[in-house]
Amino acid sequence: MTVTYTAQVANARFCGFSKLLLAWRGSIYKVLWKEFLAFFAMYTGISVTYRFFLFDDQKRYFEKLAIYCNHYASLIPMSFVLGFYVTLVVNRWWNQYTCIPLPDRLMCVLSGGLQGVDEHGRLLRRTMMRYASLSALLILRSVSTAVFKRFPTMDHVVEAGFMTREERKKFESLKSPYNKYWMPCVWFTNLAALARCEGRIKDDSTLKLVLEELNHFRGNCSMLFHYDMISVPLVYTQVVTLAVYSFFFVCLIGRQFLDPTQGYLGHDLDLYVPIFTMLQFFFYAGWLKVAEQLINPFGEDDDDFETNWLIDRNFQVSMMAVDEMYGDLPIMERDRYWNDSNPRPPYTAATLFRLRKPSFQGSTFDMAIPKEEMHFAPLADITENVASEGGGHHPNMALFNRLLFTAPSPTGLIGGALRRTSAQLQRFRRPSGMYPPSFSDEEGEDEDDEGGKTLGPSGGSLPSVLGQDTQSTICSCGGVFNARTPLMEVQFGVGVERCGDALQSQEEIMEEDEEEEEDEGNTQKGAEKEKMEEGNTEVTGDIQSRMLLLPSPLQPSRDRGQTSIRQPQDKKPRPASTTPSSPLAPSIIHPRSTACSTRDLFISEPITEQSTVIPAIPKPPIGGAKMSFLTVPSYRAPQRHRSVSMGSESPSAPKLQTAPCSSQN
Repeated sequence: MTVTYTAQVANARFCGFSKLLLAWRGSIYKVLWKEFLAFFAMYTGISVTYRFFLFDDQKRYFEKLAIYCNHYASLIPMSFVLGFYVTLVVNRWWNQYTCIPLPDRLMCVLSGGLQGVDEHGRLLRRTMMRYASLSALLILRSVSTAVFKRFPTMDHVVEAGFMTREERKKFESLKSPYNKYWMPCVWFTNLAALARCEGRIKDDSTLKLVLEELNHFRGNCSMLFHYDMISVPLVYTQVVTLAVYSFFFVCLIGRQFLDPTQGYLGHDLDLYVPIFTMLQFFFYAGWLKVAEQLINPFGEDDDDFETNWLIDRNFQVSMMAVDEMYGDLPIMERDRYWNDSNPRPPYTAATLFRLRKPSFQGSTFDMAIPKEEMHFAPLADITENVASEGGGHHPNMALFNRLLFTAPSPTGLIGGALRRTSAQLQRFRRPSGMYPPSFSDEEGEDEDDEGGKTLGPSGGSLPSVLGQDTQSTICSCGGVFNARTPLMEVQFGVGVERCGDALQSQEEIMEEDEEEEEDEGNTQKGAEKEKMEEGNTEVTGDIQSRMLLLPSPLQPSRDRGQTSIRQPQDKKPRPASTTPSSPLAPSIIHPRSTACSTRDLFISEPITEQSTVIPAIPKPPIGGAKMSFLTVPSYRAPQRHRSVSMGSESPSAPKLQTAPCSSQN
């Protein structure tokens, strides 16, 4: 039986474990004395041979060998390997004990769930508990040598009363090459289902509870089987054993006492008995013996589990719980503290000191606080989590907001990609003559790469402190409102009525623009620069008064009968940031049919009403004073407009000939 010494170490005292050192049963002396004597005998034999049987030259060679072995013996990592191995074995040892199937939970559920005081009800309860005990016996017989010696054959199991002869025939009739410890559990479930059908188990919840407890019991049996089948890896056990044995084999030579007259370092004293080497062997070899005993606790060692005792206890207790104690209740009566609201059980003379100890109320129960700190502070003095007056934010959020505002917009890259995509589509829809010569591809590309962060005339807008996207808003009719244009420089509601009929078709306009580009050539660029320097001085106050008017939304035509108009494909690509809605480009009205194709929806053009046009703001004179983006620009300079039908320019405010979207299908 397992050696129990818990009562001897219940109280810590001076040399409390000293009495345990004299115990023999289950002690290290009983386990290790044979190995210890063998090691001491071999050490003594080598020492005697060195002192009395070797010649001088042989002694010198043996002394060099002993010094060499003693020097390199420390390279064996015995403490590291042995420590991990013993820890693994001890954890495995306790886990195996917790997996031993105990019927306590199952017998309580079965005694309360399976009703019936008649002979059949009693037979059901006893048979079901016997099946559970039989399953535990079969698995313990498979893993424990002590139980197998007690029940070597199935005849012994039948003679012990765990199984009837008819049940043995059923057990042996099922041909299976695997362990059949689970068969009694299946019989148990069949009887439980029968009892439910007979009404002895009142409801399904009780049946479910009984089967859950049985599954827990069977799971423990299965875990014992797997612990027996899956051992600690053999290579780990071999490494630890070789490390310990090789270390002490080297110590047999390396720890020999050499001749002091030779003057070897560390060998000034000649003793015949290596005391500390013996202690080292006792500790390390004893440590290995601990792992050897605990690696399989189902054997017959002094500290192995008492499996036979467990079988006897479990079988007897389970039968008593479901049979003799079923319905056996003592008479209920009032307890002695029936009228006492504060019952206190008595103490003996040996335990009176417990009364002098106050009950524990909490670690802060006796904590002292100064009286001046016990008063509640007015709520007005508490400034924690008070919102600021300006924006309702915490004052500490100011620095955080600055960091967010100065950081680049996460949508800036996406906005730049969309603008470049819009510019690619714009190439195939517009002739090159529609763009003013003051814009270049390099400026547009630089602007797109910077993501709207550049200031100045080519930038088109101020950087947004909120890090919002700066892509253009594309109208369904082909117009574009560039979100990067400063709000102070945008004019809304300015335009003229469009004519009811188109003056020219789209093909004629493109041909005239191509002819205009070929005729004017480089002279057009010079004229543009000269006229930009002259400025426009005839903008009336009516334009400024109508700046705040919003344009009416455009409704795209859904006529799919007409196809999209083909545009020249050899024009220079223009980025979306350089569309005519920029303050540097003049306003352009392009005649377009009402029936817009899918490609028309992505054309970057100014947002215009059918009868209005948005005139653009002139570019400041080249070389002149730069216009501030924080001030309202002057509109006194005369506006230049391009005639769509004629392809010419006039310094005065002309009447633009436009071709409104046709409503013809």
